Amino acid sequence: MTIDYAKARELMVEQQVRPWDVLDARVLDALVMVPRDAFVPSAQRALAYADAALPLAHGETMMKPVVEGRTLQALDVQAGEDVLEIGTGTGFLTACLSRLAREVHSLEIHEDLATAARARLDAMGLGGNVRIEAADAFAWEAPRQFDAICVTGAVDAIPARFLQWLRPGGRLFAVRGVAPAMEAVLVRNEVNAPRIESLFETELPYLAGAAPAPTFDF
Repeated sequence: MTIDYAKARELMVEQQVRPWDVLDARVLDALVMVPRDAFVPSAQRALAYADAALPLAHGETMMKPVVEGRTLQALDVQAGEDVLEIGTGTGFLTACLSRLAREVHSLEIHEDLATAARARLDAMGLGGNVRIEAADAFAWEAPRQFDAICVTGAVDAIPARFLQWLRPGGRLFAVRGVAPAMEAVLVRNEVNAPRIESLFETELPYLAGAAPAPTFDF
């Protein structure tokens, strides 16, 4: 059976993403215009528009489309802004961010994922304003600050070093906590102190280096 991916993409937006209160026209346009099936590992391409997280190499996952939509809407990236993405994965969210932002700098700890994501972006003629760097966010030194930071793996708590990379008034999206009680949050870098807004409950694999220390019950 041949899948009509363009139709599946429209249905994903109308039947999954929009009903989950993703109503930002620019975000919906990005999700319609970037072919998600081109960023999914070939063995899972038939599931590209399913309401499910998809497994990747190294124990990583590709977030559900609804979570990707809510992430993009929460960050509210504007055309003149610079974005840091921590965790490139397949490059799909990177491509969506590139349609919204002035520039996207994306970090991926696994070099093979970084290389594959770059190749996908180039093959699609997307991401001319994207730099993908194979790097560990917990060892990386930021060359500058960013208007928005998108963290695509879960963290036990928001790392202070990530907040230092935000410009005044900047926003950071992350999923924090301990499974199964994880929550997506938006952190706003305000004048006096960061303000954290709880968005929704979800669950993601931890970003490498961001898992909680193991506890032992006796």
